Amino acid sequence: MVFNFKLTRFTVALCCLVLLSLSSPVHADQTYFTKKQVLKDFFPNSDKVSFEKFTPTKAQRSTLHRRLGYALARSSYYIFVASSTSAAGVKTIDGYAIIDDQMGQHKPITFAVKLSPNGVVLREEVMVYRESHGDEICSRRFSKQFKGKTVSDALRPNKDIDTISGATISSRAITVGVKRALVLFDAAIIANRARATRVSQTAR
Repeated sequence: MVFNFKLTRFTVALCCLVLLSLSSPVHADQTYFTKKQVLKDFFPNSDKVSFEKFTPTKAQRSTLHRRLGYALARSSYYIFVASSTSAAGVKTIDGYAIIDDQMGQHKPITFAVKLSPNGVVLREEVMVYRESHGDEICSRRFSKQFKGKTVSDALRPNKDIDTISGATISSRAITVGVKRALVLFDAAIIANRARATRVSQTAR
């Protein structure tokens, strides 16, 4: 009798464990690109991909907070720069990329944005998706909506970007992330380029 009682308790405990696992399924991260893979896919013909570290000053963070409507989560951001050098030794910037995370419903979504030298979105790719559902945002149907967008575009969900039914939160998250990438690029690259031009013109 004692043996049967212990076996029954063990069986009940095991059944409870199985039921819990079924009600809360473990979802493995879906990795579509590593950093190396996405940069190679973005810039297959470039000779080199380097990066610039953008650490906004206190004044810049305040301005970015106002432009985005929220405070930046990171102290620094990395902007990848793809370049090629001609036979004559002339260096050309092929484009830029920003890799970042944006919180989805429960977990962060890692994504990458490819930008032209003038800050136009050329591609958006989800690199790692960690939620149990909503991965429809990884589809080309969704990501192609960002192509051609610039910092001047509002990127409002369901107005400028159509969200996906069943993946609304993830759709909004990527939209927020792409907008941030555009604003960061504008502050780090375009603004510096404008300052350099003004300095050059003043020196003449």
